[in-house]
Amino acid sequence: MVLVETLYPGNLGATARVMRNFGLEDLVLVAPVAQTTDRRARRLSTHGEDILERAHVVADLGAAVADCVLLAGTSARTGGLFRKQNVGPPESIMPRLVEALQADRPVALVFGTEPSGLANDVIARCHHLIRIPTNPAYPALNLAQAVAICLYELNKAWQLRLPPPAKTEETATFQAQERVYGQLRAALEKIHFLYGDKADALMHAIRHLLGKARLSEMEVKLLLGLARQIRWYVDQDRDRPDSEGV
Repeated sequence: MVLVETLYPGNLGATARVMRNFGLEDLVLVAPVAQTTDRRARRLSTHGEDILERAHVVADLGAAVADCVLLAGTSARTGGLFRKQNVGPPESIMPRLVEALQADRPVALVFGTEPSGLANDVIARCHHLIRIPTNPAYPALNLAQAVAICLYELNKAWQLRLPPPAKTEETATFQAQERVYGQLRAALEKIHFLYGDKADALMHAIRHLLGKARLSEMEVKLLLGLARQIRWYVDQDRDRPDSEGV
């Protein structure tokens, strides 16, 4: 469970309580404003005090989810460049997380700040975006309410899980995937595939295309080699006396 820049102590406490209800223990707080020691957090964490006490506090999302293989963010807003791919209600996204959990690979549910939700740069790094169906006239839920709904659906999907699939290659961690995206971006910029105003949109599409593939560690190494070779070739071409550049 990852809470990003949480403002209100009560939401920390209520989240810890719901986590206790559904048997989760790993709470990570990214740059929180609210403190786990606040009396309002403690008051609302009924039987979840130890979860608050053990919560990890980190500076950024990368540190929170470095070992995860799958990230599902939550948002009341959809559409636009960063919020239109891999969107679904909790009941359609949770079985994807359960599949990874059955393989004993860590996953993350990511929730944003109370006023505005997750920022675009965080949404772009999530493999799935959960949108809880609500009244369109007022779609924004309280943070702890959204947590409760998502954990209920996660627990339900876990209870209904099928036997684990045959063992396949392990999915690469978030940290490894981010390294691939960084190296690919550098390579594609060198050949001007990513150029100008459309660069971010194209890179976002590439991220989601590769994210759907659930890259294995071997596939990560292959893509890193591809990116490295593209950069080497462009640099060699530029060094030739008769080269006009790319």
